[in-house]
Amino acid sequence: MMETTNGTVEKETKTVEADGDQKKTMNIWIAVDESDGSFYALEWALQHLFLHHDTTDADKSSSFTVTVVHVQPPFQPTYTALPVGPILFATSGMKESVLKAEEESAAKVLARASELCDQNKITAEYLVLKGNPKEILVEAVDQMDVDLLVVGSRGLGQIKRAVLGSISDYCAHHAKCPVLIVRPPKESQN
Repeated sequence: MMETTNGTVEKETKTVEADGDQKKTMNIWIAVDESDGSFYALEWALQHLFLHHDTTDADKSSSFTVTVVHVQPPFQPTYTALPVGPILFATSGMKESVLKAEEESAAKVLARASELCDQNKITAEYLVLKGNPKEILVEAVDQMDVDLLVVGSRGLGQIKRAVLGSISDYCAHHAKCPVLIVRPPKESQN
């Protein structure tokens, strides 16, 4: 069960074995966005992290939980600075249209992710968070006691990564859990 309460997300991930002992369920988050790199990472994770997952044995599926998470950046209206101050060009109708487009975009991303999970016979939960993707992912994985975060890499060069920033680099340096960065094959990095 996932709930959002005052900006925190809560989820319980305990499994009780037949003898009454508790073991921790491995909580794996896979971050996706609209990029091909993130979907390559999702597909790679589904095919490689769960090699020994037997879909006919329900007990084995309880040894891990998979959450596919999509972070939507906050809406930032366009404005320009004039000598008399900034002028906002975002009307309320425009803001509503942008928010609706963001929801549709998130739905498409999660539908594509759901399709990949279904093809690989992995049951997943889906979560949409809003905010700066770097910061929100790190904060959420810390709050949710995530055991592994999987992110894709866009294959930015060192200069572009330094200027634009990299979500995968930020997560690798700031998340308290292990971070698996999946790079696409060389031929698809352009």
